[in-house]
Amino acid sequence: RSLMGNPLALLLDEPSEGLAPVIVDAMARAILELKREGLCVLLAEQNLRFARRVADRACILETGVLRHEGPLSALDADPALRE
Repeated sequence: RSLMGNPLALLLDEPSEGLAPVIVDAMARAILELKREGLCVLLAEQNLRFARRVADRACILETGVLRHEGPLSALDADPALRE
């Protein structure tokens, strides 16, 4: 329904929560296709595995404090930040 208005951006808040893994996989493929088509997707997500599949950049908040902002690849270099 959100895409019917041809938006420039789409905000998704915890879209994978409570869904079966097969549905999460289908959603990841759909999000990647939307990105390829030029849609900006802002994702709020705690499922790091899912976020890694679809995101280019990450902002990590901990108790309201910004702990990290940058490429997802930077998380690989910092195990404490991944925790």
